[in-house]
Amino acid sequence: MVYRIYVEKKPGFDNEARGLAGELRELLGISGVEKVRQINRYDCEGTTKELFDYCVQTVFSEPQMDYATAEVDLAGARVLASEFLPGQFDQRADSAAQCIQIMSCGNRPTVRSAKVYVLGGKLTENDI
Repeated sequence: MVYRIYVEKKPGFDNEARGLAGELRELLGISGVEKVRQINRYDCEGTTKELFDYCVQTVFSEPQMDYATAEVDLAGARVLASEFLPGQFDQRADSAAQCIQIMSCGNRPTVRSAKVYVLGGKLTENDI
């Protein structure tokens, strides 16, 4: 079974997303961008539901700084996602898999990660 979790920084800790929004406005001249949300998506296979649920709060997120949810509200936003191609090294996913293996004292699960960018504001097709 593949388990999926979305992890997003809480307001005040979302410096990378705010910086990206500023770069889109200033460097690319896309003035319609009002907000950018950057969400890390993790897919984990080869583990139990109980272990995955435990790892959501210990491996995939930091509860004091992150929101971890099974679904994301994308109403009215433009969404872009990027992930590594098969064969490319994904350090974020590799580190998570190693941590889960150490915690479980068992086999190493398969973990994949992706970055999801949620663009908010008055964006045109040309802006996208």
